[in-house]
Amino acid sequence: MGVAGSRICEIDASEAGAGNMSVLIGWEVDLRGFFPAQQRIDLPLPAPSLAGHTLLVTGSGRRLRQIGTDPLGNVGAVRVHDGGRTATLHTAPRRLFDKLTSELNSHLAVHDDQVSRQGLHFQAIVHAQPPHLTYLSHIPTYRNTGVLNRRILRWEPETIISLPQGVGVLDFMMPGSPELMAANVDGLRIFDVVLWSKHGVMARSDHSITRAVDLIEYAETAARYEYMNLIAGSPAEGLTADEVKQIAATFGVTSPWID
Repeated sequence: MGVAGSRICEIDASEAGAGNMSVLIGWEVDLRGFFPAQQRIDLPLPAPSLAGHTLLVTGSGRRLRQIGTDPLGNVGAVRVHDGGRTATLHTAPRRLFDKLTSELNSHLAVHDDQVSRQGLHFQAIVHAQPPHLTYLSHIPTYRNTGVLNRRILRWEPETIISLPQGVGVLDFMMPGSPELMAANVDGLRIFDVVLWSKHGVMARSDHSITRAVDLIEYAETAARYEYMNLIAGSPAEGLTADEVKQIAATFGVTSPWID
């Protein structure tokens, strides 16, 4: 989580206390050595599929760049109780946050959905605010999943290989709201990364938390190329549809964005 938080900040995707992370652990872990303090908490939504699971979650307002140097001050461990309505929050004596991230509902909902659907024992979720992707979502034309993907997937061969399903675009919804939570769950069933218009992104990976950050970095790099082209007056053609198709065929990639 420390490496992931540092990389998110290196690509300017988490200013100050913006952004948050969570890691789902589906096997038994002993928390006492690191997180001896305990308190019962009510979860913001029922998460029955997470019963008995542990989530490592960043604290509200904490800087992602500081997780690596002080993980115990910036991260709490949530052990979900039977029924998925309550949990025990385990923290360290040097805890630096009052409560967990304000986006906890979206994290819980995605973890619960993916565990119930796929039986996952591990999953990492990262919410960040990459500037070029977020900027594009302020342009009405780009607040369309088809338009955004066809424009950002044309700049590097690696993009279609690494993001075959592309980026799902959601309308602007109030941060932390039930509406955003529900739309985000639906989006991450399909897409590698979901763009919260005028806000940021969320990515998930059942391989590693650094893989979730990789997905954000690939998408943000593609958006930066698109931004560069826009401010230059759109002189570049990018990869043609046929070239993207050839890349996909060479690397065995299936994507809905290949014409």
